[in-house]
Amino acid sequence: MTAALPAARRGGVRAAEKSTDRAARPGVLWVVPAALFFMVFAGLPLLLVAVLSFTSWNGLGTPRFNGLDNWSRLLSDSSVWQSLRISAILTVLCWAVQTPLALLLGVWASGRQRNRAVLSSIFFLPLLMSTAAIAITWLTLLDPNFGLAAKWGHYIGFPDGNIIGSPRGALGCVVVVVAWQFVPFHTLLYQAATRQIPQSLYDAATVDGAGRVRQFRHITLPQLRNTIVTSSVLMLVGSLTYFETVLILTGGGPGSATNILPQHMYMTAFRDYQMGYASVIALALVALGTALSLLIVRFSGFAKMRSTLEGI
Repeated sequence: MTAALPAARRGGVRAAEKSTDRAARPGVLWVVPAALFFMVFAGLPLLLVAVLSFTSWNGLGTPRFNGLDNWSRLLSDSSVWQSLRISAILTVLCWAVQTPLALLLGVWASGRQRNRAVLSSIFFLPLLMSTAAIAITWLTLLDPNFGLAAKWGHYIGFPDGNIIGSPRGALGCVVVVVAWQFVPFHTLLYQAATRQIPQSLYDAATVDGAGRVRQFRHITLPQLRNTIVTSSVLMLVGSLTYFETVLILTGGGPGSATNILPQHMYMTAFRDYQMGYASVIALALVALGTALSLLIVRFSGFAKMRSTLEGI
């Protein structure tokens, strides 16, 4: 009887393990639709672009294999490096403008101030609009003949109101329009993260005599470090793919002042009809965005971060 008891227990353990395995199998099946969707609409097009990068094709007829000619051209193409430089400047400026605005608005929107809900709803309206509609609206406002720029341009150093016709002004306009559109999204991230900070931390700081500025510096910012990294990755990588705003607002001009890498890729493909070379630029964008996100995660220590609520 005593010898049969361990055997029965072993049998029960095996049955429980088999039951657990069967219960875990449907979890894998849930991933299949998303994986198929990603492969069809992301993986397969990326593979086709990679194949096309080794060809010479004008969009009609049959692509002609040309080996590494497109890739060698990329390394010596001064216009690509110029576009990359402008993209880097735009990326840094967008991050520097959007991060403090989104952080402060998110922290404010997480509170219980009077009329906070109404004002937050107004701030988040740009999230409901398409990029093309936003760009067209701002293009009208910046018109030097009848837009707001014609009346107020002289206050910011443009007496003729032609802000968008100046290399410096055009790049600044792109930064402002992009920030106006995407700050609400990052504000939502910071709002949600701030609401997860335990109130007990602020109560303890208040008892110790810490004011709002010190509480923000020593409690809010450290608790939001994970969110800051996440928002920065989305912001920096996303800034490499801005296209509709630049296309509609400036068209890459004046001259090449706002000719960022996605704009250059578009013009190479659909103006010069060099689909193979444009595919190389597209792959370079993918590699650049992936490398940038990995670098941010690596050097920010995001992968090693633990829960901000640990020990509370």
